[in-house]
Amino acid sequence: MASLIPRVKSKLFISSGRSSMHQLDGAYKSLLHGRSLDFEDLRRYETGDQVRDIDWRASARLGNLVVKRTRATRAQTVLFVVDTGRTMAALAEDGAPKQELSILAMGALGYLTVRHGDDVGLVYGDADRVRRLQTGSSEAALEHMLRTLDSTTSAATAPGSVDDLLDFVARTIAQRMIVVVIADEDPLTDRTEQLIRRLRLQHDLVWITVADADVVLSHRSASVRSDVVSGWRVPDFVNGDPEVLAELTEKREQAEDHRREFFRRWEIDHTVLRNQDYAVGEILQMLNRRSRVRS
Repeated sequence: MASLIPRVKSKLFISSGRSSMHQLDGAYKSLLHGRSLDFEDLRRYETGDQVRDIDWRASARLGNLVVKRTRATRAQTVLFVVDTGRTMAALAEDGAPKQELSILAMGALGYLTVRHGDDVGLVYGDADRVRRLQTGSSEAALEHMLRTLDSTTSAATAPGSVDDLLDFVARTIAQRMIVVVIADEDPLTDRTEQLIRRLRLQHDLVWITVADADVVLSHRSASVRSDVVSGWRVPDFVNGDPEVLAELTEKREQAEDHRREFFRRWEIDHTVLRNQDYAVGEILQMLNRRSRVRS
């Protein structure tokens, strides 16, 4: 299997230009809100740095904008909780398997994590089994985790179960962490919401939803119009039907509105990924929103 981290890095640059790494590096600090920092030195301001980090007195003295660089006195752990059920092998809106969006999301945030000297961990699984990998702070550790996601999702036969994943984290992980959940767009059930509220009190929670492709559009291929778990196929006469499409769109929008409002009410940072070409930008916008709210 080809290495996955270089593919993630290429997306970081190609998606929004070479300046994206500076922007993401700056926005990454918002994930670590509340960590203990000591002043280290000053450096020239770069695109993506937070305004609150600018040392205005030093900038006026030097004639250029400079920011205060800090050194962490303790490492943070970013724990990724990822659905690897069979449903994540279905297609996203860009026609690629949703697991590729999932790997890109974890790869981008995971790369930023190890780049800044913090630890990355992984909890993954489906309705049959939930597993956890040991935390690490190297690209090699991250590569192993990404490969695990890829191979596990490809071989999965059971559907995803975000409830099992959240319950596992709630029961087994006491240390406060930054928990990044990457899951399907299934509607939130009462049980799911109960688990999310519990985790929100235990950890700093971030949620990334990976959206499905539309299955009743006439231009979709037969593989898109089939359920990956049951094998049930959407009948041809349904595709392109305006009434069916309108009803499904309404239900999907209602579920999205409910999910968005629930996360807003519980102050959980959230974004929806639909396409690999725009995923990095969506993640950056989420981090920037988080930064503005917590600054």
